[in-house]
Amino acid sequence: MDRCRFAPSTTGLAHPGTLLAALLAWCDAQQRDAEFILRLEDLDKERCQPSYSRQMQSDLAWLGLTWDALHEQHEHAPAHAAALDRLLALGLLYPCACTRTEIRAHARRAADGGFAYANTCRHRPMPKGGWREATEPVRVRLPDDEITLIDEGGLDLTQRPSEAQGDPVVVRRDGAVAYHLAVVVDDGAAGVTRIVRGRDIAPSTATQVALQRYLGLVTPTYRHHLLLLEPRGGKLAKLHGSVGAPALRARYEAAELVGLLAHAAGLAASAAPITAQALARAFAWPHVRTRDAVVEWDGTRLCWHEADGESSRPARHE
Repeated sequence: MDRCRFAPSTTGLAHPGTLLAALLAWCDAQQRDAEFILRLEDLDKERCQPSYSRQMQSDLAWLGLTWDALHEQHEHAPAHAAALDRLLALGLLYPCACTRTEIRAHARRAADGGFAYANTCRHRPMPKGGWREATEPVRVRLPDDEITLIDEGGLDLTQRPSEAQGDPVVVRRDGAVAYHLAVVVDDGAAGVTRIVRGRDIAPSTATQVALQRYLGLVTPTYRHHLLLLEPRGGKLAKLHGSVGAPALRARYEAAELVGLLAHAAGLAASAAPITAQALARAFAWPHVRTRDAVVEWDGTRLCWHEADGESSRPARHE
């Protein structure tokens, strides 16, 4: 049996992009009769709050989603530490003294829109106490080999991650375990076999596969889907906090919002209300559009159009 997961960060309120990602991952799991895990990623000591975790669970349940297990990432600290100890024993960790300004000055633009780290500090040794005593961010030295991988939707994820992205941070300056290591360890410990997530994470997949190989973990099947974007300064940007789920719940019934999201994703011909359960029964990936959608909130309703500029009036469903 497949085991799937949805792993939102609890650094703020769920927004339409969060809800669409959850809906697609959940419908995929339902179609496969797979186990579905909700994992709340809460390692960011500065931004994560218990109230956001509670609100996330409430909003997803309101949407009609269910899960077989609830994991909170901070509870996995022993597994994260064990993984770091293994990487340390392999001689793969090093402290990084580079500032963000220095990284940008020597880096190329990476496929994810950030900067590819130039692996400047690879020569620096770890302190005698290892990563536990490091006062600087700790990175892991990636192999220089190319990783060949195609996701289930045909997206080519092949990459030489040490060059394309650079060695990733695995322990932040504040001591928190960083995203790439935590997500790999958590997926492995939970026995996740299938990952459905937004296309913005796709450029990081090869990095995560490299970490899986270092740690002796099985690589899951990946599928990446469209994003909901917002116009910002004349450009399109990933949707962040333009409208939170509580405001949407005050405006829409759950079935109305599911219908709107399904229409924006290409799963429905109109934005007519539909329950998450009914959507899952008819769910099929060939119906999901590949183009991103631009979403705007005017204070009372969500409107969307395809990212190429073609508007879609039915999504302005009242």
